[in-house]
Amino acid sequence: MKTEFLNNTDLVNDRKWYVVDAKDMVLGRLSTQVATILKGKHKPTYAPNYDNGDFVIVINADKVRLTGRKEETKSYFRHTGYVGNEKHISYKHMMEFHPERIVEYAVKGMLPKNPLGRAMFKKLKVFAGEEHSHAAQNPVKLELKYK
Repeated sequence: MKTEFLNNTDLVNDRKWYVVDAKDMVLGRLSTQVATILKGKHKPTYAPNYDNGDFVIVINADKVRLTGRKEETKSYFRHTGYVGNEKHISYKHMMEFHPERIVEYAVKGMLPKNPLGRAMFKKLKVFAGEEHSHAAQNPVKLELKYK
């Protein structure tokens, strides 16, 4: 018995588009399921060395919620590259100005930290409101398990 491996044309032609509504969903539960779809772990042809996942459109990213006291305590860290220039942005500030980045950062942290993970991340499209610009791809509405 010989093991069959997929080639790039098989992988690219088999991709689907899904729409996920993030309204009233917990951020961590949403992002784990989205990362699973981006990686392709929901398919029987999954292999860790292939970008086998599907495209995911997340709408209503501004209505995602956190549990516990994370809304008051959670902060996002970045460094400018200069000595001592650490920037901490609170969750409330990020939600006010860039709500789509909250979902993007959560999903990106669950993907591999290599060129393959960066390619998987490019298949994620996040929108703060109800409308998205990918209607031409005929995305299928996806109901996630956990809210």
